[in-house]
Amino acid sequence: MQLNPIYYNEQHIAFADNVRRFVQKEMAPFVNEWDETETFPRELYRKAAEIGLLGLGFSEEYGGIPDADPFYSLLAGIEMAKAGSGGVHTSLMVHTIGAPPIQHFGSEELKARVLPGIISGEKISALAITEPGGGSDVAALQTKAIRDGDYYIVSGEKTFITSGIRADYYTVAVRTDPTKTGAEGISMLLVDAHSEGITKTPLKKMGWWASDTAHLHFDQVRVPASNLLGKENAGFKVIMNNFNMERFFLGVVAYGYALV
Repeated sequence: MQLNPIYYNEQHIAFADNVRRFVQKEMAPFVNEWDETETFPRELYRKAAEIGLLGLGFSEEYGGIPDADPFYSLLAGIEMAKAGSGGVHTSLMVHTIGAPPIQHFGSEELKARVLPGIISGEKISALAITEPGGGSDVAALQTKAIRDGDYYIVSGEKTFITSGIRADYYTVAVRTDPTKTGAEGISMLLVDAHSEGITKTPLKKMGWWASDTAHLHFDQVRVPASNLLGKENAGFKVIMNNFNMERFFLGVVAYGYALV
């Protein structure tokens, strides 16, 4: 693969070649079938982890590859686009928006408990911010979390959540101070997706069939207070920090599919 040496070194090129082989063997032959069945095997996460796809930019102590600069993600996105399925591509890499807040703002105990499973492909991490009444307007969110001793009690709804059905963890934006409006009074919580009180409803889409997209309903879900990401009522900072790489990832996907 011929890449501009100004931006890419031998390690970048070797990684891109490895991802290309992975796509040709593990993704491209099956994407049409997966789109028709509206899912793909969870085993694909583990296979992606084995070549380092899931560890890009994450700490080495949790199984990640911290020295992987954004060019690795750019090259991975270009190669994965060649499989021809945005649904598989996006769902397989959904941890790139769900897990960074855990790494950057979670406690040491929380990171050690959660991140290794995500980076190894054993667990799936999703981001839950969008609500029925507040799409891109994050400051308008209404899902609330009330402190009750060592727990938060979460109630509300999220929608258009990528991998919302199969995810094991949700990184959820909630309003912890109901007296505040807009960007103030928002917090971020890591929620076990298998908790009692969570209802998951799959959404039908015109495309990206292999990617499950869900509407989530939280009914008095108990979340340990230790699962707070960052400081209470300072979650807007966590969200904006995460959006930096999320927008980069979306740009990579768009660029990759434009080349195909």
